[in-house]
Amino acid sequence: MTNIHPTAIIHPKAEIDDSVSVGAYTVIGEHVKIGKGTVIKEHAVIEGHTEIGENNTIFQFASLGAIPQDKKYQGEPTRLIIGNGNTIREFTTFNLGTVTGIGETRVGDDNWIMAYCHLAHDCVVGSHTIFANNASLAGHVTIGDYAVLGGYTLVFQFCHIGNYAMTAFAAGVHKDIPPYFMAAGYRAEPAGLNKEGMRRNGFTPEQIKNVERVYKLLYRQGLSFEDAKQQILSDAQNADELKIFVPFFEQSTRGIIR
Repeated sequence: MTNIHPTAIIHPKAEIDDSVSVGAYTVIGEHVKIGKGTVIKEHAVIEGHTEIGENNTIFQFASLGAIPQDKKYQGEPTRLIIGNGNTIREFTTFNLGTVTGIGETRVGDDNWIMAYCHLAHDCVVGSHTIFANNASLAGHVTIGDYAVLGGYTLVFQFCHIGNYAMTAFAAGVHKDIPPYFMAAGYRAEPAGLNKEGMRRNGFTPEQIKNVERVYKLLYRQGLSFEDAKQQILSDAQNADELKIFVPFFEQSTRGIIR
């Protein structure tokens, strides 16, 4: 493996594809697996039972697979699983899962995660997301596909941010954010639809109008949450873009921002 810098420290039992590039002073632990085409830059630390897929770029000083910041953790062989095509920038920290959670922290494909972001134990991040600098997730958080987190966004434990949702700079997310919606504020509140994100991802004007109706049902018509929810679930039977509200409402445990 000629693309491994001689100062890198790699455990002999680590499973690393021959095409992986490892920069100077990087440390890779015993139980790490890394797929082909991945580039790991200088001074990164990858430890624990961590699996990294193909064609990722991991920048200098990233810390992946460290033990959870959870006092209940007792050294169990929990995991961190990272998919393909992700960009993981400087000083990011992704922790292992816990046995009191789902046992693993998961990151999907084609995510753009900027410097100083933190993913705590048992988080599940979908694919095609963007995390701006210093966005941080507490434990057990779920982030849907194509979601965008503004810089310094803080997400409280067990919160769920839906597909195509977006948070503003320094948002404090303490409840769930439904798909397509934007949220802003220290205690995040509804701030309209992520229309630009929807347009960029190929949604038609009619589809965007259908999602606008959902927003109005929840926030503009004075309905109780349960009444609005039942109407949304009914509408979802005839509009594919609304079907993602069904599992979102089923999985929500903290309630939505209102």
